[in-house]
Amino acid sequence: MKIAVTGKGGVGKTTLSSTLSCIFSKEYKVFAIDADPDMNLASSLGIHDKITPISQMRDLIKERTGAEQGSSFGEVFKMNPKISDLPETLSLDYGPDGNLKILVMGTVDKGGDGCVCPASVLLKALLRHMILKKDEIVILDMEAGIEHLGRKTAESVDMMIVVVEPGLKSLETAQRIKKLAGDIGVQNIVAVVNKVSSIEEEEFVEEKLIELNIEMLGIIPRDPAVITADMQGEPLAQYPESSALKSIQEIGKKILNTKIDRD
Repeated sequence: MKIAVTGKGGVGKTTLSSTLSCIFSKEYKVFAIDADPDMNLASSLGIHDKITPISQMRDLIKERTGAEQGSSFGEVFKMNPKISDLPETLSLDYGPDGNLKILVMGTVDKGGDGCVCPASVLLKALLRHMILKKDEIVILDMEAGIEHLGRKTAESVDMMIVVVEPGLKSLETAQRIKKLAGDIGVQNIVAVVNKVSSIEEEEFVEEKLIELNIEMLGIIPRDPAVITADMQGEPLAQYPESSALKSIQEIGKKILNTKIDRD
């Protein structure tokens, strides 16, 4: 199962990604990939050590692509670098059983580098490998855009979850993501509604999602435990009485029970 989690900034996609990763890792091997420029996935899991993202590993980038990041325009480098060993060697183990591994991708400064550069080539090749080749559950915590996904990679994502909250701006972002994802072949696009405080808010978002033709996978209530976990630097999964956690557990069950149709 390969799952991409996206949505407008601040809607709670990292909380959902990290919590689902913890829940699934109790029974399955999971790779949690931080593909968001803010790079908060590790801290959301309670890991606060300084982590060098792959996009800043200059020696590795040069070794695998044959060129340094920021090299002069026109320099030749490998478009298909070897990356099959990197998921294991660059990932962080989380938890006592080692079922959950975390990869921090980082991002590429496009100002002056352009979209095709050694670092971006390495990141896309690694992401493609994770989605196409790895048997584990892979959860991608993404930015609102889907630039990390090429067409063939996107076609192999089993589910794209757009996290929305009550409000038109969040829903407008969901509409743009749905169009972009559809354009590159993502077939299963669903929404999780977060930070819901009332029946009125729930009904408002549900009505808008019907208009956008986006299936609602689940609803997460506004919960003080989410704020407490963030302030304490702890994963939400450590708060068993959390209403948000219980909702995410139900969403996790739905995801695992989803029938994936592959052509």
